[in-house]
Amino acid sequence: IRYDTMRPPLFLPFQLLFTPLTRAFSPSTLAPPAFRHPSTVISAGGGADDIDLVTLLRNIRPPGVSLDAWTPPSSPSAPISTAPALRTLLIDAALGKPVARTPVWLFRQAGRHLPEYTAYKKLRNKNFLELLKCPDDVAECTLQPVRRYNVDAAILFSDILVIPEALGMEVTMPGGVGILVPRPLSDPQDSVARIPTVTEGEAKDFVAEKLSHVLAAVRTIRSKMVEEGHDVPLIGFSAAPWTLLYYMVGGSSKKNTDAGTRWLHEHKEESLRLLDTLTTVVVQYLLAQIAGGAHVIQIFEAMGMMIGEEDFYEYAMPCMERIGKEIKEKHPDVPVMVFSRGASYANSALSHHFDVVTLDGTVDRTTAREVVGGRAGLQGNYDPALLIATDTDHTPETVRQSVADMLRTFGPQCLIANLGEGLGGKESTELVEAFVDAVHEESASMIGNSE
Repeated sequence: IRYDTMRPPLFLPFQLLFTPLTRAFSPSTLAPPAFRHPSTVISAGGGADDIDLVTLLRNIRPPGVSLDAWTPPSSPSAPISTAPALRTLLIDAALGKPVARTPVWLFRQAGRHLPEYTAYKKLRNKNFLELLKCPDDVAECTLQPVRRYNVDAAILFSDILVIPEALGMEVTMPGGVGILVPRPLSDPQDSVARIPTVTEGEAKDFVAEKLSHVLAAVRTIRSKMVEEGHDVPLIGFSAAPWTLLYYMVGGSSKKNTDAGTRWLHEHKEESLRLLDTLTTVVVQYLLAQIAGGAHVIQIFEAMGMMIGEEDFYEYAMPCMERIGKEIKEKHPDVPVMVFSRGASYANSALSHHFDVVTLDGTVDRTTAREVVGGRAGLQGNYDPALLIATDTDHTPETVRQSVADMLRTFGPQCLIANLGEGLGGKESTELVEAFVDAVHEESASMIGNSE
C-alpha cells in the first residue's frame, strides 16, 4: 500500500481496518505481539516492517490538496531510521584503549528484577525457557534494560544450557529449583548412546541447525536495536565446556555436586570426548553469534567453584584456551571476556588468552591488577547485595560511595564495571540505575581530574 496515494482521512478507518489483511500471510505477521518501544506502531503482529503511526499520519494527503500539488514529507520506500553509530566505549575499554569514562553493564541485567520483564512474561504466558524459543521474545527481553538504564552494552537474553539441549538433552524449569537436566548422563555407555561426537568439520552446520533459534534471536536483536536507535554493542555469550559437562552429568547446580569431578576421575576418556565436542560446538556457536551481529563475546565458567585447582588446569583450562585462541584468530578486533566464577586462582593464566578477566566477589581488588599483569583488562566485581533496597542501609548515596571506592581501587581505565555475580531478582531498579549512573559520573570525574 502506498501511503502517498492514500485517500483523505475520511477513509483512514477503513484503510487501517484492511491494511493488516494485505499482510496476513507475511512472515512478519507471524511474530508474536511484543512490548514496543515508545515509538508505537500500527501492527498486525509486531513485524519489523510495521509503519510508525506518526509517519503514517504525516504522509496522508491533506483534504483539499491535489495529488499533483502535494509531496509527502518522506518517501515511503525510504527506511524510517538508520543504524546509529556504534558507541564503542565498552569495546575500547576491553581492548585496553583509553576512555573518557568507565563503561558498565550488569550480569543478568535482563530478567526478573525488572517489572517490565515480569509483566511481559505474564502477557506472553511463558516461562523463561519458553521465552528463549522465540526470537522476538528474546529481543524484547534483551532490550528492556537497555531502554531503562544507560548501560554500555546489551547482552543476549539466553541460557548457558542451550548447548546441552542442542546435543539432545532435555532441559526443564519446574519452578523454584532453577534449571534442571532431569536425565543426566549416567555412565560412558549412556553418554556415547545419547551425545554425538561433533567434529570441527560438522560443527558449523550443527550449530546452524540445532541453535538456529538463538542465532535468529541475535539477528532480531540487532535489527530491533537499529530500529529503536540503540547505539551500544551486543554481547554474545556461552558457558565454558566444564560448566556444561557439570550440568550434563549432574543435572543441577544444587544436587549431585560431586558428579562432575567424579566423571573426570572415573571416566576420563569419555569426559575428554565430551569436553572436546563441547569446545568445538562452543567455538562455532560464538562465531555464529559474531556473524549474526554480536560485537563482544563473554565466556562463563559458571561452575568454577565445583572443580579443584589441579583438575581445572588439566581439564577446564585447555578448553578455555582453545576457545579464546580460535575466536581471536578469526576476529582479532572482537573483545573476548572470561569469567571463571569461584576459580579466581586461574585469573593470571586466563589473562594470557582473553582481553578481559572478570572478577567474582571473592577477589581482592588491591591485587587484581597485579595478578593480570597488564595483559588483560578487568571486569567486575560490585556486590549486587548493595543494590537490594533497605530502609536505611542501601540508598542511591551509599551506592555512589561504594562505586567510587571500587573505581579508586581498580582505577577507571581498562575496566568494565560490573557485578561479582548476577542480579538475583530482588534488586531495586532505582539502585541499579544509581549504580550505572555513578559509574559513569564518578569515573568521568576521576579521568578528567587526572588529565
